[in-house]
Amino acid sequence: MSKWIQENNWQNAEKLIEESKGVAIIPVGSTEQHGYHLPLGTDTYVAITLAEAAAKETKVVLAPPIWFGWSPHHMVLPGTITIRPEVLIEYLYDVIESLTQHGINKYILINGHRIVNIIWMQLAAERAQRKLGIKVKIFDPAYMSKDIVKELGFGPVGHAEEIETSHMLYCYSELVNMEKAEDNPIKPVDLYSVDPSYPNDTLCYVPSTIEVAKEHAEKAGGTTGEPTKASKEKGKIYHEHLVKNLVKIIKDLQQEN
Repeated sequence: MSKWIQENNWQNAEKLIEESKGVAIIPVGSTEQHGYHLPLGTDTYVAITLAEAAAKETKVVLAPPIWFGWSPHHMVLPGTITIRPEVLIEYLYDVIESLTQHGINKYILINGHRIVNIIWMQLAAERAQRKLGIKVKIFDPAYMSKDIVKELGFGPVGHAEEIETSHMLYCYSELVNMEKAEDNPIKPVDLYSVDPSYPNDTLCYVPSTIEVAKEHAEKAGGTTGEPTKASKEKGKIYHEHLVKNLVKIIKDLQQEN
């Protein structure tokens, strides 16, 4: 039986929720440009593949993925869909409130859209915990892989760079076209980085202006970073590390009252 509730009837969904011990995953991503070589749905696919892998090892229930995020800086290229964060907060809260009425009381929100999604997800999660008396964890791959990115030789977090590309090569190779990958190396900026593993003092992140986004679009099709350094092998190590930690979080939540 599929762990995705949308693929089951309501009776099976009821059974899945009971077996999960009240723990559900909600994958959250985006639909936005990812350079010449990756699909628009990359961020959501990342969240989906982690959810599915963890579900194979646990009895967690999977809620339908949220395919949209806050992407104003990527509107420079076709296909990108951006949703206002205030709308996304309400959307995610309503999903959580609905599932809570059916017996879910512990949630893991898998964020595939990096730091841009985190702020509004935190606001929705805080409200849900306060108003519904539940637990919500936010699982973000960039934060959850800080201890292995240097070991894998990954450069700093960018967009459609070797980290995302390696992960997609391992999990969805049929959607990746490495022949079209173009590098756009990230230049260090004093006191600023969007990378959670950056060890030095840094200003907080603000999404790029359209002017900056246009520069990256013209230079490398919207990519920032070096996707040509990606490999399926590195993607496998990265993916398995994330799944190991995700499974631990699920099992810990399932053991709680």
